[in-house]
Amino acid sequence: MADEPENLVLQLLREMRGEMADMRSEMHGIRDGLRTEIRSVRDDLHSEINSLRADVASDFLTIEKRLGDQIVGLRRAVVDYHSSVVGHGVIISELEARMRRVEQHLDLPPLDKH
Repeated sequence: MADEPENLVLQLLREMRGEMADMRSEMHGIRDGLRTEIRSVRDDLHSEINSLRADVASDFLTIEKRLGDQIVGLRRAVVDYHSSVVGHGVIISELEARMRRVEQHLDLPPLDKH
């Protein structure tokens, strides 16, 4: 019993205090490591988001240009078609007028239109 300390409970409490201090120190180290890792992941995520944002913006510009080109082509086709149709309408109107004059000149009755 000579090897036993004066107060066993006091010694155990002191050992527990030392162990708790070590655990606290380890927890601080783990916490700091986690914070560093979270910052790194957050920075990587921000970088990826910015890269994706730039890719989407580039894709939108490409789509906008292609659609603009298609709209210009469509507009040109409509104008060409309209010009052609109006031209045919003028020709048909002139032919009808000439036909009426020929019918009147020859005293022909007009064709019945159904």
